[in-house]
Amino acid sequence: MRLLRAADRAAVPWKNGGGVTYEVAADPPGAGFADFGWRVSTAVVASEGPFSRFEGIDRTLILLDGAGLTLDIAGRAVALSPDSPPLQFDGAAPVQATLASGPILDLNVMVRRGVWASTVTRRSLPTGARFVASEVALVMALADVAVTTADGPVSLSAKDALRLEAGEHAELAAPATLVMAEFRRSAAPRSRPAAAGGG
Repeated sequence: MRLLRAADRAAVPWKNGGGVTYEVAADPPGAGFADFGWRVSTAVVASEGPFSRFEGIDRTLILLDGAGLTLDIAGRAVALSPDSPPLQFDGAAPVQATLASGPILDLNVMVRRGVWASTVTRRSLPTGARFVASEVALVMALADVAVTTADGPVSLSAKDALRLEAGEHAELAAPATLVMAEFRRSAAPRSRPAAAGGG
């Protein structure tokens, strides 16, 4: 289990230079935009404009703070607010953002297609609720909350996260709303039968 404090995140320019992102976690650790298997980050969208494009990447976006924004994804308009469910889309698609009123903070989950897959959910859970990682899970607190782990009690501030590996768990000490990103390795593609003959 790893505790990932929001205060420790460093600002990194967007791939297209249009904004700033704060990496929460990535696999493998230290991977850049070109070689991550999965990546979780927050981003402040302070002005309208295009999102970065990522070939071969599946993206999920969830709004954490702010009045809202509308994304034009390859000609399809989708309005997002802090109450909206996670939005999944192709990272290679052209995306244009329009703000409803002022800056927003979003959580962005990206997986390399064919290598990893992800499920992203926003959950309002009662005291005593337990979440367990099947392979890898990242749990982000949306407000201050205490949890109990195998290593003992942990106090999470808003936007802090826990990274849980397979079999690791945490339990809520009070009701809380969390965002959970669960990662699983994609099935290896079946090998093609060898062609008959030489060479």
